[in-house]
Amino acid sequence: MEYRILGNTGLKVSRLCFGALTIGPLQAKLPLQSGAAVIRAALEAGVNFIDTAELYGTYPYIKAACRGAGDVVIASKSYAYTYEDMRRSVEEACRAIGRDYIDIFMLHEQPSRLTLAGHADALAYLADAKRQGIIRAAGVSTHTVEVARAAAEMAAIDVIHPLFNIRGLGIMDGTAADMAAAVAAAAAAGKGVYTMKALGGGHLIKDARTALSWVLAAEGVAAVAVGMQSADEVAYNCAIFGGAAPEDALAARLAGRTRRLLIEDWCVGCGRCAAKCPAGALSIREGQAVVDPERCLCCGYCGAHCPEFCLKII
Repeated sequence: MEYRILGNTGLKVSRLCFGALTIGPLQAKLPLQSGAAVIRAALEAGVNFIDTAELYGTYPYIKAACRGAGDVVIASKSYAYTYEDMRRSVEEACRAIGRDYIDIFMLHEQPSRLTLAGHADALAYLADAKRQGIIRAAGVSTHTVEVARAAAEMAAIDVIHPLFNIRGLGIMDGTAADMAAAVAAAAAAGKGVYTMKALGGGHLIKDARTALSWVLAAEGVAAVAVGMQSADEVAYNCAIFGGAAPEDALAARLAGRTRRLLIEDWCVGCGRCAAKCPAGALSIREGQAVVDPERCLCCGYCGAHCPEFCLKII
């Protein structure tokens, strides 16, 4: 496994970051021990970096997997925008994961410079938490080029976690080339950059080796968060990140896998999912939610806002 220093944070991270969203309640809903075993397989293969969020509901998996595992860098995120709410989010992450600090804590999914400004109080808490040793670095995750550029200019931001893939799928305000330029500029400014959605929410799975290799080669990318749900997926991705071709038998077992959003028949069309979809892939037609599969990133965020529990990634 190859490792990089994440910007000016001093944190040494594996280039493959375990994206914990996919094992949890918004996607695979793996039993606790099964999900923890997938994370543990990654740790044993040399991965030392885990990405999660308050929204994902995966803190218990991480706590179980990291027990006795040595030094693991954990990044989490929250939508909190007040000082006190962010304090509660960080304290809950520490409690639920079983640590007295979290390595990286970020503003979750910021869409514009204006929303960054609106989260000034939350950032103020993160700055205080960093001084107190409760976190080691503060950051922001985003699907926009605008925020990646703005965060590169902010002293309070140490880490930027942008959506970035070879086709630009899911980038809300530009192209892959635009984000590549923003990522390079951020890294040049000393920010640690680790990216997400290298496989475009599943749309690029058939060309996974090409898609992952492209992001890894991009200037300024220290690490790439990849969602994994099985030991086979861990082995496949570790081979690619290690510069090797995955075994034919392993590739054959994973061939043809796809992920999609399932909307159950009992959807009441309340519209909460459409309002929260970061990719604008959901709409309400004739009293039910409808998904545009070309735009859906299979993040599962919509499911967290569905009062009827009718949305899930399968």
